[in-house]
Formats: sequence, C-alpha cells, structure tokens
Amino acid sequence: MRACRGELSKLASLPSVWVSCLVGVAVPAVVAFISASTGDTKAGADAGFQELAFGVVGAVVLGVVAASSEYSTEGEASGGGRQITTSLTVVPSRTRFLLAKVAAVITTATVLAVAAAAITLTFVQVLLGDHVQASDVSRVPGVVVYWVLTALLAFGITLLTRNGIVPLAVLILNTSVVTVTFLLTKITTLAVYFPDMAGLRMFIIEMDLPVHLSPVAGGAVMAAWVVVLLAAGVAVFRRRDA
Repeated sequence: MRACRGELSKLASLPSVWVSCLVGVAVPAVVAFISASTGDTKAGADAGFQELAFGVVGAVVLGVVAASSEYSTEGEASGGGRQITTSLTVVPSRTRFLLAKVAAVITTATVLAVAAAAITLTFVQVLLGDHVQASDVSRVPGVVVYWVLTALLAFGITLLTRNGIVPLAVLILNTSVVTVTFLLTKITTLAVYFPDMAGLRMFIIEMDLPVHLSPVAGGAVMAAWVVVLLAAGVAVFRRRDA
C-alpha cells in the first residue's frame, strides 16, 4: 500500500500527467463542440461516447509517462542519475515496484475516465438538447474499462521499449479520426481483434466492422492483449539492468 501511495504521489508530481488529464477532459469536449457546430442536429446513438473514444489519448499519455518517467535523468541535486535507480532503491523488489505502478496507473486512469465521461456526456446533452437522447449511463463502465486498459497497454509497450516517443506517436496516431486499425478491418477481418477495435465494442454501438463482437467479448480480447504485453514487459524489466 505504501508503495502504491508513493507511485500515486510520483505521478501527481509530473507536469506531463496533469497535461494528460487536461487532454483527456478537453479533447472529448472540443470534439463534441466541433460536431455540434457543423449544424447537423441528428445525433446518433453514440453521441458523446464517440467523443470519449477520441479523448482516450489522455490515457495513452498517462500510461506512457508512468513508465518513461522512470528513465528520465534526475536533477543535479539528486546526483544526475535516472529515476529508476532511486525507485528501486526505495522498493528493491521489482515485482512489487511494478505492481504498485500498475495500481497507480489504474487508479489515475479510472478517475480520469469517470471525470471525462461525466463532463463530456453532460456537455453533449447541453449542446444538442432535444436532438440527442438521454445518455445511456450503462455504457459508462465500458468507457472506464477501455481507458484503463488503454493506459495499461501504453504502459506495457513503454516498459518494453524504455522509450516513450515511439509508443506515444503510434498510439496517438491510432486514436485519430480515421485509425489505422479501422482501415485494416477493410482488408482483413483479423484487424477486428486489435485491442482498440475490440475494446471500442464495450461502449460504441454504431461500428461498421466485418465481425460483430459483444461488449464482453470485446473487453476480453482487449484485456488479453494487455495481459500479454504487461507480462512481456514485466519479464523483460526483471531481467535487464535498471
């Protein structure tokens, strides 16, 4: 528990984490505003939830920063070493250290997702008024799980690469308006089982995909990807030098 509190405190001290929170809340709201400003008053069943799919970029940044910040160089007052050295001095067990960090990422991503969902769905309701049905709050847990799994996915990839630039660029690019994985579904049905495509089924209804996955099945597929990547990241982290 102490290690988890330490990791939460560490995340709270990082400006980039606060930026990720701002992005996670602001992006869906901005996208909703732009959509409402087009003059199209026909709101689909995914109004608000589609915007939250774009806002997951905040969770991506959170996951990447949680891992990559450990390999940043500390200030001269701390000897100019890397953060990971200090972290493993405080928590010598690498397994315990990673469990604490994963717990901190899950906690932060959950709070961020709940806040983003509440703000975005309320914002959409205010903007579109009678042109949108009351938000289906039963889909909000799906949003939260999707954001948490995305943050862990980003964390796992960064843990493997020890560099935040590549996973940050790739994952943010793939959360744009037209994702790479969505385009791949037009070529092969296997692309439906990519983590983001499968995970979106947890809260997005209107998706033109060649294979239909239920929300539970989509969540299970995405969770399987996360477990595999995290397991690989943990295995590599425990064997290599800090």
